[in-house]
Amino acid sequence: MRVLGLIGLVLALVIVGLLVRKQMGGVASAAAADPRTQSQQVQEQFKQSLDAAMQQPRPLTDDN
Repeated sequence: MRVLGLIGLVLALVIVGLLVRKQMGGVASAAAADPRTQSQQVQEQFKQSLDAAMQQPRPLTDDN
């Protein structure tokens, strides 16, 4: 029984290790981008979010 528990633990650690390595690979490639390009992307995303927020209708209030 202890062997099965140990095998399960090792298998879980291997899976977690693979997932972490996969995530870190994505972060490394994103971090390698040019800072100017990143800044422009952030500004564009902010502008799009602001435009989307401005397009939403305001809720009507009853001032009776």
